[in-house]
Amino acid sequence: MTKNPPQRLLTLAQLSNSVGDGAYYTTSALYFTQVVGLAPARVGLGLTIGWAVGSLAGLPLGRLADRRGPRGTSVLLALATALAVASFTLVGGFLPFVLAACAYAAAQSGLAAARQALLAGLVPTGERTGLLARLQSTLNAGLAVGAGLGGLALHAGTRAAYLTVFAVDAVSFLVCAVLLLGLPRVASVPVRPRGGLGVLRDRPYTVVALLNTVLLLRLPLLSLVLPLWITERTGAPAWLVSALFVLNTAAVTVFQVRAARGVTGLVGATRVLRRSGWVMCAACAVFALSAGASAWVAAGVLVVGAVLQVAAEMGQSAGSWQLSFDLAPADRVGEYQGLFGTGVTVARTLGPLVLTALLVEWGTPGWLLLGGLTLAASYAMGPAARWAAAGRAGEAGRLAEEAGGLDIARPAPLSRPAA
Repeated sequence: MTKNPPQRLLTLAQLSNSVGDGAYYTTSALYFTQVVGLAPARVGLGLTIGWAVGSLAGLPLGRLADRRGPRGTSVLLALATALAVASFTLVGGFLPFVLAACAYAAAQSGLAAARQALLAGLVPTGERTGLLARLQSTLNAGLAVGAGLGGLALHAGTRAAYLTVFAVDAVSFLVCAVLLLGLPRVASVPVRPRGGLGVLRDRPYTVVALLNTVLLLRLPLLSLVLPLWITERTGAPAWLVSALFVLNTAAVTVFQVRAARGVTGLVGATRVLRRSGWVMCAACAVFALSAGASAWVAAGVLVVGAVLQVAAEMGQSAGSWQLSFDLAPADRVGEYQGLFGTGVTVARTLGPLVLTALLVEWGTPGWLLLGGLTLAASYAMGPAARWAAAGRAGEAGRLAEEAGGLDIARPAPLSRPAA
């Protein structure tokens, strides 16, 4: 763990809430269906509505972090998340469940954007991607520990055990809030007015965020698509689903920091994204080869595909983190991260529907189409990033001219990121 005090506290905060989330994710679906008594379809609908609201809330809450200061906003949103988790224990019907899910998703999305703004204010530019890699490794380790705790609750199978999991998750966000409160205060930056649409008026950055959403379509692969593919399209044993999940989690925990080394500036970010696009394309082709194969041949092919997939995932994560910060103006990091972060919620909301139809139903052509789409988005990131960087440089020049026209000290122009 890093010896830098702010980075250490950010890492501990990530570890705290990821342990709670791991326990929550493992048990929540069964709690809502078996204890609360909601139909599985209603649980799915409620969560979809909640994350749709969360994806819309991330942008204004990120803007709030820019205007009011990211540390205070992060602390309040961590407390709000704890309260939302606690409210799940009072849910007795569908409507209260939807309201609690909306509150939970909105607080989580806003917290993610505010914490990114806080990180940008505390960590030098050249160290951000490396720290984000460590945070991602910590996240996976925490989720694994939390999943183990959730497994104990599932084994017990009692209402008290499930409620204990929700209490652990709520407390984990309270601890996260305390840790974030211990960080140095980051002063809010005067925000230049840009009209009601804000970051959405920045078309180059919006295009980069949309392309990143395409790359994030891989998110439901391990949790939904591969389990269905393995059981319906291959002869591989069902337990391989769990083994591939463990493989992915362990690989990210151990190798994500190494995968992010050397990813600096726009050139490094777009290069690693292109390379990862090819690796993901290869992973899709390998997964397709497992169809119809014998049990152990299919299992071996799926393991190779999973190794390629996690390698692509780590490269795509590192490149995307670098672009998301390098292309955001200093006075709107929270707002811009709020938009960039919607890619996760959109991919998790629409990804299951799209990928199930594309891969499980279409089979090999669907896998090849997904690989080609990922490769195209990876290559499109380069021109889109250069377009956004040119806009940042032009904006810096305009600000310098305005400052000179007002006869005040001319600020040093922002250096144009390498492209």
